This record gives sequence, structure tokens and C-alpha cells, in this order.
Amino acid sequence: MSDRHFDQLATRFAEKIYGGAKGAIRLAVLQADLIESLPDRPLRVLDIGAGLGHMSLWLAERGHDVTLAEPAAPMLEGARQRFADAGQTANFIQAPWQALPDILTERYDLVICHAVLEWLDEPFTILPVLHQLTKPEGWLSLAFYNRDALIYRNLLKGHFRKMRKNTLAGEKQSLTPQEPLDPRELAAQLGTLWRVETQSGVRVFHDYMPVEFQARADLADLLEMELAHRRHPAFAGLGRYLHWMCRPL
Repeated sequence: MSDRHFDQLATRFAEKIYGGAKGAIRLAVLQADLIESLPDRPLRVLDIGAGLGHMSLWLAERGHDVTLAEPAAPMLEGARQRFADAGQTANFIQAPWQALPDILTERYDLVICHAVLEWLDEPFTILPVLHQLTKPEGWLSLAFYNRDALIYRNLLKGHFRKMRKNTLAGEKQSLTPQEPLDPRELAAQLGTLWRVETQSGVRVFHDYMPVEFQARADLADLLEMELAHRRHPAFAGLGRYLHWMCRPL
């Protein structure tokens, strides 16, 4: 198995990830956490696996100096167009994460790594690189696909044969990640390099709602309730994604 890039799936990725309430909730939770954690001053930001640039554009519009690194050319071109349409500027690098230490000579105040680890053949190998690229007094915004949530959803659906076989990874052309992460394993791997300061669940209830309830729910209400419950001790760990704000040790 190798790291998964999205050269052929950029349009489908955009529609599935950001085309509705799921994407809106994801952005709302990530942005709320960043606003809460970061100082109110311009920062140098590196967005690794930046995709179509949704988070980077939001940060650029808030006055930050943003660099986007993305290995898939169609995704990076989509990000360029998104910035151009918004009248914003940024640095764009087409490269996999493994090449960044040789390309980038300075460290960043904020390194973003959202929905990247779960697409890597060996997810934990990126962690030292993230540390290397972050200033000693900086932040890491780490969001990842939560294996616990995937297990729970399969249990709710009665997919017991799948559970017994432990076949939770997505198919080759699926947008279900190939390496959903166990939060406890990730925390253990982070422990020598990072201190996790805040933990939020992304979509702690939306994805478990019956489809007819999802269709009837007002987006503003969904956002309000997801934000209100993103750190609830009983619900946060059920988030389809988990978002951890980390500081270097």
C-alpha cells in the first residue's frame, strides 16, 4: 500500500467533503478551535495536504501568511483558483509531505495537518516532520479520521461480519480513508513530541442521525449543536473526525 493522493478524485472529493452540511460542520469546528487557541496576530502558516484550500483561504482572509503544500496537481490548481477568485495570495507548493523538509528552510507558527494521516501507508511517520516544521512556540492543528466512530457506525448498522474481520479500511476508489486512526495509539505516538492542549469531535452526532432527520434539520441549528457538544465528555470521542490542537515539547 502507498500514500493516497487525489489526482483523479478532486471533483468528487470537493462534492463529498464540502458540498453540504458535513463540510460546513467540519469547517465550523476547526475554525472555532483555531480562533480559541491562536493569538490575535498574523502568523506564518503551513497547510500540509491542503487540498482545495478551504482552511487556508479562511486563514489568509484573517491576515495570516499561508503556504499550501499539496501533492495532487488538480487539488492544488483548485486551491489556486479559489484564492484568485477571493482576491487572496498565498504560496503554493506541489509536493508530498516527505519532500517538505528539503524544500522549506524555516519553521512555521502554525502547521495544519487535516485529514492526511488516514491516507498514509504509515501514518505515524509524518509526526517527526510536523514537529520539525513547527516553531518551538508554535501550534499543530491535527485532524484525523476517528477509528472509534467508524466502529460505532458499523455496530449501529449491524455490520458484525465486517467487525469480526476487522475490515474497516475503505476500498481503493472509496472516499473512506484507508487507515482510520485509533486515538489512543496516536496519542501514544504524539507523546514524545507534542502536548495535546484541546480535543474536539467533528460531527459528534450529525452522521448518526437518520437521513430524514438530517434532511429536515436547519444548518444553523446543526452548527450550533455540533459546536456546543464538540467537547462533551460523552460525545466528543464519537466525532467522525477528531481535532487536536497541539504544542511542541
